[in-house]
Amino acid sequence: MEHGIEKVRQRLIRVASALRAAGVSYAVVGGNAVAAWVSRVDETAVRNTRDVDILLRRQDLPAARVALEAAGFTHRQVAMLGQGGMMDIFLEGSDAKVRDAVHLLWAHEKVRADHPSPAPDVDQAEDTGEFRLISLPALVSMKLNSFRDKDRVHLRDLMEVGLVDESWMKKLPSELASRLKEILDNPE
Repeated sequence: MEHGIEKVRQRLIRVASALRAAGVSYAVVGGNAVAAWVSRVDETAVRNTRDVDILLRRQDLPAARVALEAAGFTHRQVAMLGQGGMMDIFLEGSDAKVRDAVHLLWAHEKVRADHPSPAPDVDQAEDTGEFRLISLPALVSMKLNSFRDKDRVHLRDLMEVGLVDESWMKKLPSELASRLKEILDNPE
């Protein structure tokens, strides 16, 4: 178990280092971003994740691809299950699986057509020293946009440590606020 957790962390650090060295703007999003925010309040409340999600500007894909391929990753496009579209990923090694890949999400674009709003820009991030972490407001919006089971779990994790509460309702567009209210009203 520890080896699996460490593999994901090392993959994240390798990706961040390669992108930083190449001057490519990015932000860590998804489960790793939730874990980073939660760990600032309570390290024992951190939930592990199996993949790495990176937010990029689409025009930076060529530079990101050069940087990540030089770091040993292989670029692929894979079908998005149930979406009809394609997703750009980077695999680490010949035996890598899509589920533990580096997944790219595009700034200023909807991740899925049915999302209420597009993903934020990569400049809505801060440097943690190890990687660029998406801001908490941008992360919460992304999780409310997706609103899958795992996104609701991630939102509950943020709520459990006090990072998200009722006060967020005023900060969100109405559709996202109603989704947050659903979780606040039924946290279990």
